Amino acid sequence: MDKSLVRPRSLVREAASLRAGVPTPAVHVDRLCARIEQVDPLIHAFVPEPGRADRLQAEARALAARHPDPAQAPPLYGVAVGIKDIVHVDGLPTHGGSLLPPGVLAGPQAAVVDRLRAAGALVAGKTVTAEFAGSAPGRTRNPHRPEHTPGGSSSGSAAAVAAGLVPLAIGTQTIGSVVRPAAYCGVVGFRPTFGRIPTAGVLPNAPSFDTLGLFTADLAGAALAAPLLCDDWDHAAGPDDAAGGGAWADGAPVLGVPVGPYLDRAGPEARQAFDRQLALLAARGLTVRRLDLLPDFEELERQAQTVNRFEMAASHTDWFARFGDLYRPETAASIRHGRTVDPADRAAALRARTEFRERLAERRQRAGVDLLLAPSATGPAPLGLDSTGSAVMSLPWSFAGLPALSLPAGVTAAGLPLGLQVVGEAGADERLLALAAVLERVLDGA
Repeated sequence: MDKSLVRPRSLVREAASLRAGVPTPAVHVDRLCARIEQVDPLIHAFVPEPGRADRLQAEARALAARHPDPAQAPPLYGVAVGIKDIVHVDGLPTHGGSLLPPGVLAGPQAAVVDRLRAAGALVAGKTVTAEFAGSAPGRTRNPHRPEHTPGGSSSGSAAAVAAGLVPLAIGTQTIGSVVRPAAYCGVVGFRPTFGRIPTAGVLPNAPSFDTLGLFTADLAGAALAAPLLCDDWDHAAGPDDAAGGGAWADGAPVLGVPVGPYLDRAGPEARQAFDRQLALLAARGLTVRRLDLLPDFEELERQAQTVNRFEMAASHTDWFARFGDLYRPETAASIRHGRTVDPADRAAALRARTEFRERLAERRQRAGVDLLLAPSATGPAPLGLDSTGSAVMSLPWSFAGLPALSLPAGVTAAGLPLGLQVVGEAGADERLLALAAVLERVLDGA
């Protein structure tokens, strides 16, 4: 590993420094662009942008003029953010990781970018995505091992944070496209409850699953950004509840482990690391309960794929009819598969999703479980760039629309990161971040 490629930056510290006026936005942009010019040719996290430095300097000057006193500026004043290239940004083309003409994919700026800019952020640029947030990989390499995949489809966003190009990046997750690349790249990836961040202005993949998420170096960064992006954030239930080193007013969180065919999908390195993590958490006094939550996991996989393929084909009806010869083979195959799905099967799968969500919530409540834990991925980032890896460890939680995050949780003997996936209850994103803080402290202290 070239250690100069892995240099994640604290969003909390960077935001505080910029609001203290050190450095100024102009100096910050100079440093940002220098880092991108130095590192990005090696990992390809960003979509190439001629004139990036000039654009950012103009935006930095305008930002400073709007906020002459940085101490009174919005919370992300001057912070540079990477935006996945399926999310529309005014002034930047949307390619969706494809060869389609950018004008075909154009649209109004996404609501999430409106919120970031209102919070004072600067858009560093578009980050590389697998084609249309599917399975055809982009050019991005893993900063820890450039010959390994960074995961996908939010590959550029995860790699940009891991490499310290930006302290915050936006991604999307349909099945596993935030949690998995976060784990592969050794950063925090937070996927809120389905619908918690508006997806207006985002190219659709499967609208019944598509969820905006974010990447940061640590959980504190996610806790700073999430309230600015999510609808109706309840600050009274947020991470401040975790003050006191994990001394909770309502007791330490009870942790649930979904044993059975789902957990069996994790490879040996992921399972061994997961077992060590569970033992460490139990040794620190946390209750771990093993639950048979997913006995019908293969059927859940089939239902999720039915919805995903049908909706991807529907989302691309017009574009594929006009530009089908420009699509990558993997994407074209998924769309053609989706065209064969009976609408009645998709409707039945969505009904099954509702039943699964309700059944899962009832079983968790009956068992008294606050958080579900699992490996973030089936193992470390695979060798090669022809695949983004398996999303299967995120599938049930994405299918149910639950909030989930990946915490960095050690490395393999070869130096590749591993992640611990933490799953909350629907709509309780604030509580998920608060309760996960104690897990992060335990893991960091190991």
